Amino acid sequence: MNSEEQPILSIRNLNRQFGSGCRECGGGSGQLIKNYCLSCGTVYACRDLSFDVFPGEVLGIVGESGSGKSTLMKCLYFDQETTGGEGYISTYKDGNANLFAQSSQEKRYIRNHLMGKVYQNPILGLKMDFSSIGNIAEKLISAGERNAAGMEERGMELLTHVSIPVHRRKEAPRNFSGGMQQRVQIAKALSNNPPILLLDEVTTGLDLSVQASVLDLIKGLQRELGISIILVSHDLGVIRMLADRTMVMLDGKVIEKGLTDQILEDPQAAYTQQLVHSLL
Repeated sequence: MNSEEQPILSIRNLNRQFGSGCRECGGGSGQLIKNYCLSCGTVYACRDLSFDVFPGEVLGIVGESGSGKSTLMKCLYFDQETTGGEGYISTYKDGNANLFAQSSQEKRYIRNHLMGKVYQNPILGLKMDFSSIGNIAEKLISAGERNAAGMEERGMELLTHVSIPVHRRKEAPRNFSGGMQQRVQIAKALSNNPPILLLDEVTTGLDLSVQASVLDLIKGLQRELGISIILVSHDLGVIRMLADRTMVMLDGKVIEKGLTDQILEDPQAAYTQQLVHSLL
């Protein structure tokens, strides 16, 4: 099997619950209203999620608010602990070490070297009082870079790449528009050439013309760098434009997955059919 056929990321039976569970909900397999237990109040945000992401692929994840897609992204980037499950990156410890069982130090290494994340809310991904180039330097320093001239050069290269004028590199992101803040986040996330990029609702709240330019940027970067992307959106138009394959989530579960064209043209699950028809 060549490396193109081996997943860069494999997730197996990922679970994330909020609450201890009870006899009624039976660890998520018993009596639930959607993904919520009326008896004990436990929320089963992610339930037995398994999927692969291949080198250079864009995997889209779509679902309504509360479906578990953003919780999944938080678990993948260690912003939240998983309740159970396994994850493997092929370039980390020969693909044999469960990411979720690593020490906090190892998780920091994975975040700083093997993944980048762009948050829906730029406040979570950027230090708003740092300069834009300082935000990029912070990520580089976290990965062990100490050469100031090299970091400045890399920062300028990335900001130019995402169409932030170089003369504004010393400005703080708080002075920028929402679209420019997302561009700075993308530059920061890409600074260490991670093989995996996580994009969580990155165009939500942006004007349509700004959305289009951010999506064009992502599409161009993905082609140029051959990076693997997990893209979460509630907008099927975004998924249609960027994703090779798509997973549909509802109430913490994957209810359908396949090639994006196939899912959009011939959806099988009733919920996916509703989603697709709402786009038409």
